[in-house]
Amino acid sequence: MITLSVRGLPRSTTEEALKALFSQYGVVRAFTMSRDIFSGDCRGFATIDMEGHEARAAISALDNSDYNGSMIRVGPDRPKKGRGGKRR
Repeated sequence: MITLSVRGLPRSTTEEALKALFSQYGVVRAFTMSRDIFSGDCRGFATIDMEGHEARAAISALDNSDYNGSMIRVGPDRPKKGRGGKRR
């Protein structure tokens, strides 16, 4: 299972449209899209869980591609550093 990070989404993006886009490359196992609290619009990024070979196919096809007038960036999600660690 690979978690993909999708950046550069237009504000008009809907969950259904984004799931449909990635479903062309395989089964979307889990999906979260960040939304603005007040307007409900997309904040420009999402994370998607897919199987390894399907995720790699989606990355190669969709990274730096045009989606509704915006260039989207798709790649493996990297966890933030500096969380947790040793206590002093």
